[in-house]
Amino acid sequence: MFVSEAVIERAIDGESEAQREIYQVFYPRVYRMVRRIVGETDADDVSQDAFMQVLSKLDSYSGNAAFAPWVHRVAVNQALQHVRSRNRHPTEPFYEDSMTGKDTRRRAGLSELLDAALRRIDVELRIIFQLKEIDGLAYAEIAQTVGIPEGTVGSRLNRARRELQAQLIDLGWEP
Repeated sequence: MFVSEAVIERAIDGESEAQREIYQVFYPRVYRMVRRIVGETDADDVSQDAFMQVLSKLDSYSGNAAFAPWVHRVAVNQALQHVRSRNRHPTEPFYEDSMTGKDTRRRAGLSELLDAALRRIDVELRIIFQLKEIDGLAYAEIAQTVGIPEGTVGSRLNRARRELQAQLIDLGWEP
């Protein structure tokens, strides 16, 4: 995933074609990450809001850091803001678990089971897991994206894996 500095500069200057290119390159990954944080229902809206933030804050991008982690950080912040807002003003449960035990294995595929287990772990851990295991980012990129030390990425990733495994087992998965 790469956008040239020239495209970034043109987007900062307000060129809509350059902004569209940034959107097209980054939207799929941003959407997947946001969906894992906020859930399927709100993913489209929050992803769009994240890109509104990215495009409106382009002039604050310093160019000193890699662009992709900067975009991801803006998107993560937008998703976390949405989750916090939803938790302050809940309209529905964050996770509705209508399937348990053997019923889960029968009715849900492995992907659905993983999504359900991910929704049960802390959102901060979910983000770290998403960025490493699903998006394939290096520890340094994750650290830059979420604003934590690189060593903390490793410890949180290990904790996320342990908690995810516990949630999978709780949902009926057998290792």
